[in-house]
Amino acid sequence: MTYKILVVDDEPQIHTFIRISLTAEGYCYVGAQSIEEAKTIFNQQRPEVIILDLGLPDGDGIDFLNYVRHSSKTPVLILTARDQEDEKIRLLEAGANDYLIKPFGVRELIARIKVLVRDLVVNEPVTDVIKHGALSLQKSTHQFWINGNELALTKKEFAFIELLLAQPGNLVKQEVLLKRIWGPSHQEDTHYLRIMVSQLRKKLNNTAEQPFIKTEAGLGYRLNIVTDPEDQ
Repeated sequence: MTYKILVVDDEPQIHTFIRISLTAEGYCYVGAQSIEEAKTIFNQQRPEVIILDLGLPDGDGIDFLNYVRHSSKTPVLILTARDQEDEKIRLLEAGANDYLIKPFGVRELIARIKVLVRDLVVNEPVTDVIKHGALSLQKSTHQFWINGNELALTKKEFAFIELLLAQPGNLVKQEVLLKRIWGPSHQEDTHYLRIMVSQLRKKLNNTAEQPFIKTEAGLGYRLNIVTDPEDQ
């Protein structure tokens, strides 16, 4: 699963720094610069983790934390320049899961995010079967079907389809795919992806009129969901 992380801060340089760091680790970055913008994104996209600055142009970040806590247990990491003990206690009592004092380093930021994500994984029910439209797969048995017909895939092809099926219709960036399938040392080897996707399209009997896999040039791939005839 690619975790979506909402960053709420009004400093453009902070957004740039965090976006680059999150993307390099395979996370999906979403940004907001005010409480109202953050509320809209939170309601529409339901991020798995929130990184929240306290000094926002339309109020205290605690106001947004309170808003989130009315309906969700989404982990919230607070960014603050306030290092007093009373302030830390106030944050934790308001529902923050963790806090990070500015200025901070990228390694500590990523380490704290990984702890929050790890806790999500512990509490998250294991999904063995993923199905969307005509496509379905079962992770435990490494099986894949199109319209109920099983199709043999290699380990890397299966991993690719699994990543796309986990978020149908959404763009999965090529650096994320390369890192997850081939490893961190292959994030620049985009030709690996092109060759594998070309072979996979032949197996899927992909056509231009009804493509299962859509290429976003220079960015990555997304899954086009084709309806199962039985559902029509």
